[in-house]
Amino acid sequence: MTTKTLDHCTHWIFDMDGTLTLAVHDFDAIRKTLGIVDGQPILEAIDEMPKTQADKTLKVLFDIEMEIAAGSKPQPGAYELLEQLASNNCTTGILTRNGVEIAAATLKAAGLDEFFEPAAVLGRESCRPKPDPAGIHLHLKAWQANTDTTVMVGDYRFDLEAGHRAGVHTVHLDVDAAEQWPQFTSYRVTSLGELSNLLAD
Repeated sequence: MTTKTLDHCTHWIFDMDGTLTLAVHDFDAIRKTLGIVDGQPILEAIDEMPKTQADKTLKVLFDIEMEIAAGSKPQPGAYELLEQLASNNCTTGILTRNGVEIAAATLKAAGLDEFFEPAAVLGRESCRPKPDPAGIHLHLKAWQANTDTTVMVGDYRFDLEAGHRAGVHTVHLDVDAAEQWPQFTSYRVTSLGELSNLLAD
């Protein structure tokens, strides 16, 4: 873990579930409901289905995710971190593998929606999903931001790989001290409070 700070960064992209909100998705159960093989990424599996089957499966997935979104709770320190970024005049955005409507419902339920302009919330309809860096490129273009002053924050490999491929700083929020992906990670923190400390002047 480097001792450098991130106080020079002005543009922040966040994953949502497990990063800004508490992780509650049971992905194994969701795969079982959708008829997807254990361990296979859900969106990629749906993408391989015939269109009619894919459309039906996406509808079921949407209903599952909307039900989860309604009960979303903020990750400890999320509000304080976003408030700190706002006070520093930083620009913030979301990049999630969820749909945009689901993302909006999640942020509202968690009490974090005030920190994000609707146009800055990108989901699976917006671009190819993470780990593809397309969503980060969209944010960079919309913000006219430089990679050196942009950060991607997430709790999973897809977030970090997308950021690494886009050439921005990456922060791994590793609250469970579980899997780590150092090849894609610029900074690793165990809480959002620890990340706030990296913004100190």
